[in-house]
This record gives sequence, C-alpha cells and structure tokens, in this order.
Amino acid sequence: MGFENEFASYEPLRRILDSPKVKLLQNRLRVRKRDEQENGQEEFEDSLINKSDMMSDFIPDYVVAIDGSYQPAKAENGFPGAEFGYITISAVLIIEKSVRELAKQEFIDPKKFRETEKASTIDTVIPGFNVVIEGEKSAKASMRRALYEELQNTRAFEEGETLLETYEHLFRIKLEKDRELGDRKPRSPIDGVDKEMTYDFGQYTCPHSGEPLYSTDAMRLHELMNPGTNGEMYGQIMQMFEKLWLIHILRSFEKKDWLTLLDRVAFVLDGPLACFSTWSWINKSIITELARINKLQKKQTGKELLIFGIEKSGTFYNHFEEVDTKADGTTDRFPNQSAFLLSDGYIKRNIIFSESDKPYGQDTYFGRKLFYKTKTGYRIVPVLAFFNDHQQNSETAGTDQYPRLADLMNVLDELVSSRYPNSISPLVSAHAEAAIPLNLGKRIFDDIAREIRNKSPQT
Repeated sequence: MGFENEFASYEPLRRILDSPKVKLLQNRLRVRKRDEQENGQEEFEDSLINKSDMMSDFIPDYVVAIDGSYQPAKAENGFPGAEFGYITISAVLIIEKSVRELAKQEFIDPKKFRETEKASTIDTVIPGFNVVIEGEKSAKASMRRALYEELQNTRAFEEGETLLETYEHLFRIKLEKDRELGDRKPRSPIDGVDKEMTYDFGQYTCPHSGEPLYSTDAMRLHELMNPGTNGEMYGQIMQMFEKLWLIHILRSFEKKDWLTLLDRVAFVLDGPLACFSTWSWINKSIITELARINKLQKKQTGKELLIFGIEKSGTFYNHFEEVDTKADGTTDRFPNQSAFLLSDGYIKRNIIFSESDKPYGQDTYFGRKLFYKTKTGYRIVPVLAFFNDHQQNSETAGTDQYPRLADLMNVLDELVSSRYPNSISPLVSAHAEAAIPLNLGKRIFDDIAREIRNKSPQT
C-alpha cells in the first residue's frame, strides 16, 4: 500500500512482465484456441430460440422486485476500527396493469403513476469488528444475537409467520436431509468450545459452556467476521435476507390461502438465484420448498410460478457481450427477441472452464441461466427458477426445462430498462428504495394481496 499522494510508475509493471516466473506461468497456461471459440459461437447460433416460435401473451398484473443494500459505518465506542453494517432489504410491488392503462393516455398524471409503485423496506444493524452489545462478551457473540433477533422481529404480514419461522422451516428440511446422509456438523461458534455445533431451534443453551446459542448459528455467518472492515459478511447477510424474504412471501401467501393469486404475479430478485458462502446449505432447502409450493399453486392455477433473478454483470454477461460481437467489432450477431439456453457442457467449454463431472452450480443455484436479447436489442442474463429434477438437470437445455420461458420473454420485453439496459425497471425501483429507504417498516403485502383478491375474476 502506497503513501498518500504516492503513485506507481511504469517500472514495477515492466519488472512484472519481464519476471522469469511470470513468463514461465504464461508458457504453462492452457489457452483456448480460436477454432474452439468459433465452435462455441456456432453452437449458440444453431440453438437460438426465437420468441416468435413460442406461444404466450402473458403480461403480469403485478411484479414483486426484491433487492438489498449494505453500508459499513464506523461505531463511536472508543475502540479502533469499530464498525457496524447497516443493511436494507426492499420489496417493491409494481402494479403493472395500472402502468399499462396509464401508458394509453397521451399525458400521464405523475401522481397516478407514483401510485402504481408500492414499496416496503426492512433495515437491520449488524455489529461488526470491535462492537459489543450489552450483555455479550465479544463482537462475534453480539453479531450472532443481533442476527437472530432481527429474523425474530420481522414479518411481511401483520398476522403471519416471522422470518425466523421461515428460516427454521428451511433449517428443518436441512436436518432431515442430514439424518439421511449422516452429514457432520461444523464447530461450535462459542470461543473456547472445541466441539461440534449443537443444533436446535430458537434460543437455547450450549451444553458445554452454558452460553446462549441460536438456530441461526447454523448459517455460520459469524465465521466471516474479520478484524477490521467486514464488507463480505454484510454482503452475505444481505443476500441471505433477499432469498429468505422471497420464500417468506410465498409461504405467507400459502398460509392465507392466496396461492390462486400467484399466476398473475412475477417475482424478480437482483442477482443470481443462488446461495453462496457459509450459508449455501439453504439452497437445497429452498429447492425443496419451492417445489412444494409450486406444486400446490399449480394445482389451483394450472401454471408454474414465475421467479427469476437478473445478473447485471460478471462472467456470463461478459460472455453474452462477446458472442453478440462480430469479428469486425460490430454487434448484433444475436437476434432481437431470441434466447439461448445454457447447458452445463456449454458453460464449461465456453464460459467457466472445468473438466469436473459435477454440474456447474449444483450446490448453490436454485435457478438456471439463459441469455435473452429484448425487442429493443438489450442483453439480459436471467436466472429462471426450477421446480423439479428434470428442470434442474443441466446436462441438457430444452425449453421444457425452463418453466414459463415464453412468459419470461414477454416480461423482459415489457419491463426492460432504457436507463439500465442490462436490468428491468422493477429492480431499478427496488435498488433505489434499498439504497435510500423511504418506507421503513411499512407492510405492503396485506393491502396488495387484498387488492388482487378483490379484483380477481375468480372471486
């Protein structure tokens, strides 16, 4: 790390490039040959799916977008480096049918347009390095307690289960699978206890130390705490809340017997439908729970759920940009309103090199990626949720493995953002709400579900 106002010259860069070790490594690199790249481009060109060949006139009446934000902040407690993480998760509901009605007017009333968007935001403060709350012995213990209490005190509906109850339902699914597979437990989160973690529900007492344990300790997010700044920990907690919030909303609709309403709703999350890091075990529980809820509501509506994420950047988006570019540098090799479905083989040959027999994302993803180019020529990388083993099997990539693919194309064409062409407008609203929350603690789902229910032709 340089000193203030000190800048590197080109000399260090020259030394790096001239280093014998760097040259030796470059000589050992496995380089993808040009014919391999051309074969990959031909592969996608031969497998494109045109929207005109798909049958769908679906446009959702409602879109629920979920996004999060976090910000480390210094804590004034007299200890150096003390900080906490301020995390917000927003759920924005766009009344899309009202937007379409307003779009027919020559002049749109701004007040009425604002009424088509309703937002609800939860916020939490997570202790970080050198922050100890009253009654606790360490920053790690403080963080564990704060996380547990936040889930315990948060719910989408006034009369419904808490986020903690949603989490513990997923935790039960994990424990059932662990009993079948005989999985080993991680180490105890309590300092000085060199034993396996004791699993239970709610708040309970460690049998070895007498100190409190929490069901949320099983996510092992406390293991990400480091001396100094803890951006990774806050980011993972934020992502956990986003995924948990989705399952929480779906379970709340089920408990209120409102699953029949979901065929008119699309759910979209910022980022991939995946669970990473120490809490990635939740992914398998989410797959199981989504399959269960989808099966129930499909019996009532005849349709599967429409749940997808949007990857706005990263390796997959960069590859999409490359295959859309011709050899002379011009774009538009990829036709508008066409999709390319990604198989495990294609991903490993062309995007993330691997010779492993294990499918890409098997342990972390509850959705499958595809490329789609909208009617306006914007590139989108959606991740579409799957609900059974056939849809999850990435050895193949058929249209029957991407539930409601045609409906997804319609949604992306309708909602793509002209301001952010790699995203859709509901996510832009959700991100703005999470970054500058104006509706903290406001519950929208009771009112909105009631509105959908009252205006439903089935009632």
